[in-house]
Formats: sequence, C-alpha cells, structure tokens
Amino acid sequence: MIHNNITILNNDEVLLRHSRIKALMRSKGIDFALITDNATLYYLTGRVFAGYIGIYADDNIDTQYFVRRPIGLSGNGISYIRKPEDIPAILSSTAFSTFGLELDIQPYSACTRLANLFPDAKILNISSIIRQARSVKTVDEQEKLIFNGKRHTHVYGQIPSLFHQGMTDIEFQIEIERLSRTEGCLGQFRICGNSMELFMANILAGDNADNPTPYDFAMGGEGSDYSLPVGANGTILRPGTTVMVDCNGNYSGYMTDMTRVFAIGEISDIALAAHRCSIEICHTLEKIAKPGVEAKALYEKAIQIANNAGLGDYFMGHCQKAGFIGHGVGIEINEAPVLAPRSRDILEVGNVIAIEPKFVIPGTGAVGIENTYIVKEDGLLCLTLAPEEIIYL
Repeated sequence: MIHNNITILNNDEVLLRHSRIKALMRSKGIDFALITDNATLYYLTGRVFAGYIGIYADDNIDTQYFVRRPIGLSGNGISYIRKPEDIPAILSSTAFSTFGLELDIQPYSACTRLANLFPDAKILNISSIIRQARSVKTVDEQEKLIFNGKRHTHVYGQIPSLFHQGMTDIEFQIEIERLSRTEGCLGQFRICGNSMELFMANILAGDNADNPTPYDFAMGGEGSDYSLPVGANGTILRPGTTVMVDCNGNYSGYMTDMTRVFAIGEISDIALAAHRCSIEICHTLEKIAKPGVEAKALYEKAIQIANNAGLGDYFMGHCQKAGFIGHGVGIEINEAPVLAPRSRDILEVGNVIAIEPKFVIPGTGAVGIENTYIVKEDGLLCLTLAPEEIIYL
C-alpha cells in the first residue's frame, strides 16, 4: 500500500505536536535537530520508519523526513536516503549554529556520525525536550489512552476464568497474554532507558515477589532465565498466597498501566491491610493530584500513609525497594512525570500518570493496585476501572 505522505496523523495534530517541540527547542537555544528514535518518530508522524526527522526551531522552515525504509512513501518534505551523509545536501537550510541530537538514547557511534554532518554546529542534547513535549498528551493521544483503558479493563475482568488448580505462574501468565493478544493487545512493551527489558506481563506469585531484579521496576521477581531476571519463575500457585498481575495495556501504540491482585484461598491479615492501604493511597492521591502539584509531594504523601499504617517496611518492596510510586505513561511505559522523592516534575494538564503503591508481604506475596490517570484541570481521571479489591481464584 502506498501512502501519499509519511504522516498518518491529521494536519492539526501534526502541527500541534511539531509546534510543541519547536517552541521547546527555541527555549533551549537549539536551532535544528535530527530525530531517529522510534517512539518519537511515531509521536511526530503516527508511524515508525527507518530514517530521520529533521526539525527546525524556526516555524517558517518545514520539517523534513529522511527515509531509508519502507519504500513507497511520498509527499512534501520526504526524501529517500541511503546513509545519513546524504542529509546535508537535501536540507532546506543549513544555516544553524546549534544542532540537537538524542544523546540520552542513541549510541555514541551513531551520535558521533550525525554530529560530523555539521562540524561547525554546537551539539546539544534534545532528549529532555522530547521527554517534556511528550509528557503532555494531546486530546488525540488521550482518546487513544481512554480506549486502551477500556480494553485493558475488559481483559482483566476475564482473568479469573483462566485459573485452574496446580498451574504455575508462568502458565497463568501465558494464558493472560494469549487473552490479551486475542482482545487486540499489540504485545509490544516500549521502555525507555539503558538495559530496561520486560516481556508482555509481570506476574508475581507468592515469595517470588521478594526476589530482587536489576531492572528499575516497582516490583521484581526472579524470572525464568538469567537472560531476563524479572517476573514469573515457575512458582506453583498455592493456597495462602497472592498473584499480582501487571499486564501490557498497549492496544493502540499507547499504553495504559494497571495492576490487580488475585489470591488463592485465605491470605494473611497484614496482606489484606496492606492492600487496603494501597487503595487508600491511590484514592488520596486522586484528590490532591492537580495541575501545579509537585510530583515529589505525591510520593511523600504515599510514604506518609504507608508509614502511618505501620507498613513502611513492606512498601514498594521488602527485600529491595523501588525509589518511586508512579510514572508517566504513553508511547513508552516510563515517561515523565516521575513520582519520586527527588523529582523536579510538576503536574500539568494532559499528563498521563500511573500510580502504583505496592507492598510485598513475606510468606504471602505482593499486594496493591496500579491505575492510570489523565491529569485534568480539576484533578485525575482514572482510565483503568477493573475492581480494586483482591479477587479470590
């Protein structure tokens, strides 16, 4: 199929997203940038392609697209290239003194090669600008996330039917992932950051939730192989333990994040109290999280509630603790803002955040919920509406 342009988004949406990045570039003194990370290519065009977007801070100079693959794209501003060295001769203007690259994301060798295209320009890092621009979702992006939340919630409602006595956490995970895929989940789990890896879901049963992981996730798990040491490890789902389900919510190229807890038989009183505390934290933060509120204030409030309940030792992990209680979501699962003690982020209208106050109770497993919210003018709109209480299998 041949498209007549590289942008699948409507023109108003393209203009809005490009204008946001251009304005931030001007504020940071970046005249021109080459963008090649898949997540941002998707953000700016609605598709992923192999190549680069050349974007100018000057609103009077059109964005240009340098494509290697796929073939068949055509339209204004599109040029096919064989290598990045072809770019300078095609640019509308090379009259810039500062040149932005995704220095936080792209390999050193790739950045060096691109920097050599314009040896007289000062190289600046555009990664934080992109992160800031993408943290405020447009109405179109919010609609995708609202759709995701509905699909995600629908899938979670069917999870109890997948359980049978004697199954392992891995078997349970496979059934949940199969259900998700048949219900339209794309399966892709985009994560930003060095050495951040995860498959479609993180299923934690019993004491496996207390196994430390090298990854910067809220919860850990041993995993089933040393090549991916996180999540399910073959634990048999036994009475008296919990199963925490944190499953992929990518149904549209954007991701909602949701965690719910299931239990086999009766579980300890402290686990029940910790789960109720998690729900209390979420509902409290829903009331106070408004535009202009510091992200770190939400973290501090969550810590306060957990400590006041006498559950601080179990909060955000027991053996190994996570350093945050929430994060932005969107095209990637770990976007801005970050709800952490040293975060400088301040909530804005259009942020989409996941709040995940979780506990690990030795001998029982992980408890707690995670919801995804849109930051609106008057507070948070919850997108993930599956029942929050523990569901018994």
